Amino acid sequence: MQSRRDALHGLGAAIGSAVFSASSVAEEPPAGVNLGLLMYSYGIRAKAEKDRGFADPIRFVEFAKARGASAVQLSLGAKTEADATTVRMAAAKVGVHIEGIISPPADDRAGLERFTAEVLTAKACGATVVRTVMLGGRRYETFDKPEDYPAFAKRAAEMLKRAEPVARKHGVKLAVENHKDFRTDEQIDLLKGVASEFIGVCVDTGNNLALLEAPVDTVAALAMFALTVHLKDMAVEEFADGFRLAEVPLGQGIIDLKAIVATLRKGNPNARFHLEMITRDPLPIPCLTEKYWATLGRVPGRDLARTLALVRKSARKEPLSRISGLTAKEQLDAEDANVRASFAFAAKAGLLPNA
Repeated sequence: MQSRRDALHGLGAAIGSAVFSASSVAEEPPAGVNLGLLMYSYGIRAKAEKDRGFADPIRFVEFAKARGASAVQLSLGAKTEADATTVRMAAAKVGVHIEGIISPPADDRAGLERFTAEVLTAKACGATVVRTVMLGGRRYETFDKPEDYPAFAKRAAEMLKRAEPVARKHGVKLAVENHKDFRTDEQIDLLKGVASEFIGVCVDTGNNLALLEAPVDTVAALAMFALTVHLKDMAVEEFADGFRLAEVPLGQGIIDLKAIVATLRKGNPNARFHLEMITRDPLPIPCLTEKYWATLGRVPGRDLARTLALVRKSARKEPLSRISGLTAKEQLDAEDANVRASFAFAAKAGLLPNA
């Protein structure tokens, strides 16, 4: 088990030589960056400050603005029109655009009514795009048998076909994230099965590494379907069953951010980019175990070989940082430091200049 000293050392290595810490980074947000902030980037704080309403849309809009964000993406739930209007006005006052997060409709009347109410709320809050996922977990952890994936893909298609008329009627586009569930070709097949301008993709720039895809290839294939973006950088390290994968501050990982941003902007110049910087222990990708391949038997061996070669080439000398050995206060500080470092890099690199 990693000691607290090792955890702190790893954290320092991840944050980098600029030493972006909660105390050393200037409080003024960086200028000249057109980057949104995903609520999940502050999962530790959201949990710690749940009773104080950190996830309240108005509070999070103000918090994100203070970090330099031009937009937010978060769960809005179902609100009265008056409450939603208050959210929209608060966001407009500080110049922050809102996107929602929503679950797809279940196969019953209650599920469709819930989905419709949340779409209406998102629209009243000013959102024109809402992000969703078809599988809450990770494919290689969730499924045990080859037939599990086709059954899941069928359910996903059915949910999107229920959702599409609601999205179309109310003029709110539904962006399906590549959430370690679909390989790129599978997700494109899903979209083509619905064939609607109101159903597209929330392109996550790092997730498909876990499914042995190269990020540049994933982004190139999905760019034409992009409605919104989760922008992240990734770092890797080997372990006996495969490799570990972790979000790191922008500019400190293996993702070619400038190339990926350019590709996505070409695919949809109007898609908004939201930072997803989840501060947590690295995720194991057990691609050398039998269970991992339960529903991935069609993946070419060359993809596994390419990914493992990338891991070996890109792995850091120091272990990836872990937060499990840190105090609650240190975890909060690390989370904030990672987000601030990402915004600072985006501004300095001119990654997403203001339109």
